[in-house]
Amino acid sequence: MLKKINPILGPDVLFILREMGHGDQIALVDGNYPASAHATKLIRADGIELIPLLDAILDILPIDEGTDAIVRAINVTKKSGTDPIHNAIEKTCKNYKLTAIPLDADSFYKRVKNAFAVIATTERSLYANVILTKGVIFPT
Repeated sequence: MLKKINPILGPDVLFILREMGHGDQIALVDGNYPASAHATKLIRADGIELIPLLDAILDILPIDEGTDAIVRAINVTKKSGTDPIHNAIEKTCKNYKLTAIPLDADSFYKRVKNAFAVIATTERSLYANVILTKGVIFPT
């Protein structure tokens, strides 16, 4: 255990977050996502749901200032593209004064395949996938 770091963040996740540089992307994906097929670096987060993991990561990871620094999947079977999990993603991001932008399925898959790493959760909600772009910490 470490002080001030959520214990949901295991050593593999912390290592990857630290290893990432400005502009690198990390994808957090649900239990149905083909993570092994799409990941350059895969971290298993079995037993962990998406929202607690997203919250823990946003608490320590600087997010880029670009307008699409956080993107989320959409439900391709719905006209609105939004499910309760997407509302939860947006609410979690809003807690950090950030915005999650919906992204079409093809663009989302391409980004995951180019991501620095993928964390595969056991989230049961469908289309519960989000990509974060690492920002910088400016000198004081």
